[in-house]
Amino acid sequence: MNMGKLYRFNDEQFVTNVNYQLQGEAPTNLWGELIPTEYGRISDSGDYTIELEDSRRIKCSLKRRINRAVYGIPTRYVYYFVGTVLLG
Repeated sequence: MNMGKLYRFNDEQFVTNVNYQLQGEAPTNLWGELIPTEYGRISDSGDYTIELEDSRRIKCSLKRRINRAVYGIPTRYVYYFVGTVLLG
């Protein structure tokens, strides 16, 4: 797993650090899974920005994986993301 940072897209407010794994990559699109490193409620509506380990930033949407959770108290969920690479 790689380390990244999750931000809200519209105001660039930091949400949480994440562990992520890319599952596919095209020249302008990426998709994969992420797990927040801290417990917190993440809405799967709205857009986010993920800053990847290699400093690329992607605009993405999140979808909570229903049957996948990281065991612990409290439970942390696994999210599927699909995103577009931001240039600049």
